[in-house]
Amino acid sequence: MMEEDPNRVAEESSPNGMAGEEDEEERDPESNSLNQPLLRRHRTLSSNPLAMVGAKVAHIESLDYEINENDLFKHDWRSRSKVQVLQYVFLKWTLAFLVGLLTGIIATLINLAVENIAGYKLLAVVHFIDEERYFTGFLLFTGSNFVLTLFAAVLCVCFAPTAAGPGIPEIKAYLNGVDTPNMFGASTLIVKIVGSIGAVSAGLDLGKEGPLVHTGCCIASLLGQGGPDNYRLRWRWLRYFNNDRDRRDLITCGASSGVCAAFRAPVGGVLFSLEEVATWWRSALLWRTFFSTATTAVVLRAFIEYCSSGNCGLFGQGGLIMFDVSNVTVRYHVMDIIPVTLIGIIGGVLGSLYNYVLHKVLRLYSMINQKGKIHKLLLSLTVSLFTSICLYGLPFLAKCTKCNPALTDSVCPNTGRSGNFKQFNCPNGYYNDLATLLLTTNDDAVRNIFSTNTPGEYHTTSLLIFFALYCILGLFTFGIAVPSGLFLPIILMGSAYGRLLGMAMGSYTNIDEGLYAVLGAASLMSGSMRMTVSLCVIFLELTNNLILLPLTMIVLLISKTVGDSFNPSIYEIILELKGLPFLDANPEPWMRDLTVGELADVKPPVVTLCGVEKVSRVVEVLKNTTHNGFPVVEGVVPPAGLITSTTELHGLILRAHLVQVIKKKWFLQERRRTEDWEVRERFSWIDLAEREGKIEEVAVTRDEMEMYVDLHPFTNTTPYTVVESMSVAKAMVLFRQVGLRHMLILPKYQAAGVSPVVGVLTRQDLRAYNILAAFPHLAKSKGMEGGH
Repeated sequence: MMEEDPNRVAEESSPNGMAGEEDEEERDPESNSLNQPLLRRHRTLSSNPLAMVGAKVAHIESLDYEINENDLFKHDWRSRSKVQVLQYVFLKWTLAFLVGLLTGIIATLINLAVENIAGYKLLAVVHFIDEERYFTGFLLFTGSNFVLTLFAAVLCVCFAPTAAGPGIPEIKAYLNGVDTPNMFGASTLIVKIVGSIGAVSAGLDLGKEGPLVHTGCCIASLLGQGGPDNYRLRWRWLRYFNNDRDRRDLITCGASSGVCAAFRAPVGGVLFSLEEVATWWRSALLWRTFFSTATTAVVLRAFIEYCSSGNCGLFGQGGLIMFDVSNVTVRYHVMDIIPVTLIGIIGGVLGSLYNYVLHKVLRLYSMINQKGKIHKLLLSLTVSLFTSICLYGLPFLAKCTKCNPALTDSVCPNTGRSGNFKQFNCPNGYYNDLATLLLTTNDDAVRNIFSTNTPGEYHTTSLLIFFALYCILGLFTFGIAVPSGLFLPIILMGSAYGRLLGMAMGSYTNIDEGLYAVLGAASLMSGSMRMTVSLCVIFLELTNNLILLPLTMIVLLISKTVGDSFNPSIYEIILELKGLPFLDANPEPWMRDLTVGELADVKPPVVTLCGVEKVSRVVEVLKNTTHNGFPVVEGVVPPAGLITSTTELHGLILRAHLVQVIKKKWFLQERRRTEDWEVRERFSWIDLAEREGKIEEVAVTRDEMEMYVDLHPFTNTTPYTVVESMSVAKAMVLFRQVGLRHMLILPKYQAAGVSPVVGVLTRQDLRAYNILAAFPHLAKSKGMEGGH
């Protein structure tokens, strides 16, 4: 019924021997084991509660975004003073500010560490190259990258598997209503920060943008709950945030701040959350996320101003991808629409192809990673060695190019760690264009390939080698057990073919080659991630040039349209691959031909509780089912003239609340309803917000089993209900938009002897894959629709 374990098989046999033999032949994998005979079913609606979170298999539950309107909540709501309401509002804004502030500080520290570690490593390597000690330089380069990768991988594999990868798919799932265990813990945050520094400094083809988004969400979650689980602050004010709804809003602020910290794009960060990660949105949340990103932007600006005077070692330009073209004159005419359209089409095709191949690679990596920790480490180190060999060795294939006499000797050739026109192995007066792109940090590589007013700096063969290498590295680096982001590899790939197209256009266009590189990066990001509005604003804030806006919009719209015609976005593919039960915004067309009543028919019988229930029954239900919510029904005195009594639905009670009641031993000697004051003496709404504890940990004596418990004060009397004749498509839209965990199905006709509840729908029941498994004929109609 709700988040069941599909592997659990009931052990009871049918009372009839013959029926028992039939049940041996065909057992229902989701039968409820409450002393009921097994029903022979041809179809069952099954679900898998396991999914990949980071690089760890975890048991998945749903979140309670719905307000639980029981008697305790209503009393607390009525008794709140104006001061308490102001405290709540003030704390929301304070936490939004702290999320932005801390995300900005941590992002600066990550950039500071990466630029210094990678910078001093590259300076040492360049020193050996200047002395023509190439093999020593190679050993230093490869060895330091190997150690940094090992450091990051060991942290992820041994201490926080959930810190591996970008974390954005899991954030999307969380904001959609899926509880992703250990995803936002203190250990995950520390490993994400330190591991990201190690992985990016190691020169791997990955960015810190995805990890920064995850870092922002971890900070938001920890602030909202008062710190790590074992050392939580029990501050009175923080009790307001001990619920899934407010934590969801804070994590949305964290995601926005992370994007702002990665790209210095406050408005782009807000739009990223709105367009890409958030399922549920409202105007008040828009203001708070904007406040968080504005705070982050101010912090970054302050640190960059401070560091620009050389106070931060090698961290000078900010270490952030910042491509300021405000001083570049951009002129284009009608004919430039043709190459811009071509960039959009190429971005859509290559983006969808990248998604397809990456899906296959991630499946392969999943099989390797399942073999154990050693295999995860070996895979990461193999990718590191291959990357180091390519980055160091391939520039030797490039020809040396004579410096432009118009450039000063300090500019060309360049023997520093960053900048264009790297000398590498060339004589004085010459530079190696491929070394300029490869033997540098990823952020500097982006700056170099985006550089304007440098026509003819790069050879076509060098850019082709760069493009091919980063296509390979982009596919094989993502998925290893280190914190990694997808933004930067895609930007590097896209900018390569964008610049190539700009070189091919030559004198036929007025647009600079560097601007073609920007458009190429935007097209591939849109073709792979399928973002448009947020990406457009991020690139606008990056380039600081409004004149480029119309071209960027055209490119993004074309590449997204082309990409959508082939496959879903990369994040949707990863969500499906990890098994996270994400509910899409648009139901499948065939869902309109199926009613929720038909879904209830292929589920085990609904398990209900009475308003005043025997303790033994409650304990039995909790121990023998894995459901997280139970309808509460109670008998109604029949009107005069009617003999048959009827039952009515009182509401829905959560498993967590039942466990709290049993844990506190709130039992009655006789079957009766309690008074309000009796409940408030023992319970507060803060107690009900706690999710810790399992029924197996609670000891109940035999005498207590015979006692009673009044469930009325803990029951949500206003659950969302639908009539059994409603289509699954309509129910799914309601379920997703309201952010439900349980949806009760009521019978179309109320009559004596008819149960007031037909069934309960959960997230897993509304997933297309699970429905098609129970109704195979719908898969055929789906195929016919696809054919038309």
